Amino acid sequence: MKYSTLCYLENERGEYLMLHRVKKKNDCNHDKWIGVGGKFEDGESPEECVLRETWEETGLRLMDWRYRGIVTFVSDQWETEYMHLFTATDWTGEIKACDEGVLEWINKDALAALPQWEGDKLFLRLIHDADTPFFSLKLRYEGEHLCYAALNGKELAR
Repeated sequence: MKYSTLCYLENERGEYLMLHRVKKKNDCNHDKWIGVGGKFEDGESPEECVLRETWEETGLRLMDWRYRGIVTFVSDQWETEYMHLFTATDWTGEIKACDEGVLEWINKDALAALPQWEGDKLFLRLIHDADTPFFSLKLRYEGEHLCYAALNGKELAR
C-alpha cells in the first residue's frame, strides 16, 4: 500500500496550480495534469506530508490549507494508494521549477479539457464547492479506465 497527499492551490483568479507530469520516467501520471503532492515519509502525518511535498515541488510554503478528503485508488496495474486530498488558499514564496513536470496556473473551468485521470474529475468537482464536507472517494481502475467509483461508501452512477 502507498500513502500520499495531493493539494490544489487556488489563487484569487479562480485558478489551480497544476503540475503537468512530463519529466519523470516510468511515471503512472505521465502527461496528466494533477495537483502537487507525493508520498509520505516514515512518521509523517498527512498535514506534514502535504506541507513538505508542496514546498519541495513548488517552493511555496502553505499558510492556509484545508483537509478535504481521502481517495482510495485501486488498480489492476499499480498498488493500492490512499491519497489525502487538500486545498490551499494562502502561501508564501515564489514558484520554482519542478523536477517532475511543468507548473502552471489553470482556470478551474478549463481543467476538464486537460488530460487527467477520470477519477480526478470527480474529486475536482467535489472540492470546487467550498461547502462540500470531508469525503471518502473510492476509485477502481482497469488500466486507465475508471470502472467503479463510490462516494462515502455509495456507488456513483456514471
